[in-house]
Amino acid sequence: MQTASTNICERMGRSQELSEFKCGTMIGCHLCNKSIREISLLLNIPRSTVSGIITKWKQLGTTATQP
Repeated sequence: MQTASTNICERMGRSQELSEFKCGTMIGCHLCNKSIREISLLLNIPRSTVSGIITKWKQLGTTATQP
């Protein structure tokens, strides 16, 4: 069942592979001035996925939207 709160990972089509924790870890690394390449290597996630999550986070300002 879909809840009213939809996080970035679900909208990116990766809800099975990326947990809210991993999304938060990516944003935390980004805020600590790690490059997308460094985050990708550290978390073993494709650069395109990391880039997409960070872009969505910048647009929304959070990893989850509130109803």
